[in-house]
Amino acid sequence: MSNVIDFKTPLQIHEEGVKQAKKAVEEWLFHWRMTNPEANEEYGEPLYCGFAWVNIRPATTKFARALKKEGIVEYRSHLGGYDVWNPADYHGQSMDVKEQGALAYARVLNNYDIKATAIYRAD
Repeated sequence: MSNVIDFKTPLQIHEEGVKQAKKAVEEWLFHWRMTNPEANEEYGEPLYCGFAWVNIRPATTKFARALKKEGIVEYRSHLGGYDVWNPADYHGQSMDVKEQGALAYARVLNNYDIKATAIYRAD
């Protein structure tokens, strides 16, 4: 089986991941707001603050090196590899929402046989 990454550039894969992360956040928030119309009307998101990111390992892969070269990732992760913080670029504080974006981004990368893990933690 040929490696799918050869058909798309690392940046195209990253952009696809970001697109899917943003879509996942939008869909999840829409559903949450429809099922919780009275909840947190001021902010419109669950009040569970936190962070979410995707760890890409190892740092020596073609994909990870391309993200480093483009400045998408800056520092090596304490887990090894590189971390892509908040891939959906969601500007709220809800960990629940950011988690959805990280999971979607990691799924896209995994579909291209890139080892990526969504990680999240409360603030």
